[in-house]
Amino acid sequence: MPPPRGAAPAPGVADALDRLVVDVPDFPEPGVVFKDITPLLADPEGFAAVVAALADAGRDADGAVVVDKVVGMEARGFILGAPVALALGVGFVPVRKAGKLPGDVHAVSYDLEYGQATLEVHCHAIAPGERVLLVDDVLATGGTVAATRDLVAACGAVTTGVAVLMELSFLPGRATIGAGGELDVTALSTV
Repeated sequence: MPPPRGAAPAPGVADALDRLVVDVPDFPEPGVVFKDITPLLADPEGFAAVVAALADAGRDADGAVVVDKVVGMEARGFILGAPVALALGVGFVPVRKAGKLPGDVHAVSYDLEYGQATLEVHCHAIAPGERVLLVDDVLATGGTVAATRDLVAACGAVTTGVAVLMELSFLPGRATIGAGGELDVTALSTV
């Protein structure tokens, strides 16, 4: 049975994150500390522990799967979200940057601190009424998660939770996405 939602991750997960997520100062610009997850991805035990912990966000307290789809945001959300979907036995849907998906798409533009970005999802990738878990690497300002939640809603589906490797608590991510209430946020680490 998985731990209760919102519980601290298992010690193996915390250890994997501490050992295998590397701080890279001044990348991609001076003053920014980039969280490099590539060592975590290269470690099969650490990666498996993280995937299992993220997948728990898509289960209830009894271990039953409570989502129909997992959505991962470009690009590290793809790497994490696809194995989470497999662990849950549900489909995976990528949310891409503008112009990367063929066919009919829903699109949402949102503000970044240095400009604007647009995300897209295939119009029929998520069925109306489906319950969706969003998976990404970091919850920072919340703009990407909020835009992705809007895309899920445009498909007629409901975002029930967000699962991330880490949350940057000094930024307004939770407030931006309206965490609490109907939207659960699972962060395996808080910085």
